Amino acid sequence: MRIAVLDDYLKVAQGLADWSSLNADVKFFHEFIQPDQLAKTLADFEVVVAMRERSAFPVAVVQAMPKLKLLVTTGMRNNSIDLEACRQKDVVVCGTPGDPNSTGATAELAWALLLALFKKIPQESANMTKGLWQTSMPPTIQGKRLGLLGAGKLGGKVAKFGQAFGMEVVAWSPNLTEERAAEAGVKLVTKQELFSTSDAISVHMVLSERSRGVVDAASLKSMKSTAFIVNTSRAGLIDQVALLALLEQGKIGGAGIDVFDTEPLPTDDVWRKAPRTLLTPHLGYATPENFAVLYPNVVANIAAWVAGKPQRVLT
Repeated sequence: MRIAVLDDYLKVAQGLADWSSLNADVKFFHEFIQPDQLAKTLADFEVVVAMRERSAFPVAVVQAMPKLKLLVTTGMRNNSIDLEACRQKDVVVCGTPGDPNSTGATAELAWALLLALFKKIPQESANMTKGLWQTSMPPTIQGKRLGLLGAGKLGGKVAKFGQAFGMEVVAWSPNLTEERAAEAGVKLVTKQELFSTSDAISVHMVLSERSRGVVDAASLKSMKSTAFIVNTSRAGLIDQVALLALLEQGKIGGAGIDVFDTEPLPTDDVWRKAPRTLLTPHLGYATPENFAVLYPNVVANIAAWVAGKPQRVLT
């Protein structure tokens, strides 16, 4: 049996689980495989381990992989896998739970980005190395309004961070009710009010066909000229063209971005030179605690499938 472990950018997968217990030929891919080369590269593998929403498996790729029998994804859902195509080809797809505290890591990153934007830490640190001194006046966070797009597990954690810093926290999402907002300890407002009155906005929604582009051009244009927006969820939630234009025009204070339409982000991508931005390479989920749970669970999934008792099946 040949097993491919994809998108192991940090080269840690091999050391975090007992792959030898599978008695298989396991190959770890540390570089991203271009979409048009994926099926060809993986043609001889029966089992593929996919990092959640990295390498995509649309119907064309699934159909072009003659030996594929098992597809294991990190995480318990993966929008980059065509589950129906897998069902039709009798490919079993299994999800893999990670560290239950991993949502806290993403919330921590969102708050770190927001703090760095408010306090202008990257700019002032860079200027200090250039010999400069006090080149800006970072505003106070206490008393400012934090708007959350989504108040579930992640949004709720960020709400507590904001409240601990003395911020007024409001929230909106298409399905958020007064009751659920109260449970999260936030005030429910309209989408228009959230974007037009918040001093900082943090996005915490699941990407779906319904939510794609929920942060549209009109919403972005209604933001305060001094406001910041942070996205640690999915790039597709925000109109990327509109956001980039506002940043280039200086119409909003800045953006903290951890997620992109194309990942890894190409070296010549326009976002790498976008002004008023603080960029991170999708770090929200990438913690040692999370990976140390994910990969042993991946091995357990493969072993269960080999034993004829697949677990955590998504198809």
